[in-house]
Amino acid sequence: PETAQEKPRQGEVVAVGPGKFDDQGQLKAMNVRVGDVVLFSSYAGTEVKTEDDQAEFLIMSEDDILGVLAMQ
Repeated sequence: PETAQEKPRQGEVVAVGPGKFDDQGQLKAMNVRVGDVVLFSSYAGTEVKTEDDQAEFLIMSEDDILGVLAMQ
């Protein structure tokens, strides 16, 4: 049923890495930038908290991003 479907979440990109290496060993640049608002699965990534528990972040692969809602 429709009510049992997973609802996607959205968030703002606060940091990105340099990218990942493809099968030929070439560095593939990231397609998202800091400030982009992205849509992702509710089960994507790994949640981490700062030492003082003041902030919570989600670390995920670019492959886990379903779409970019607003580009910076």
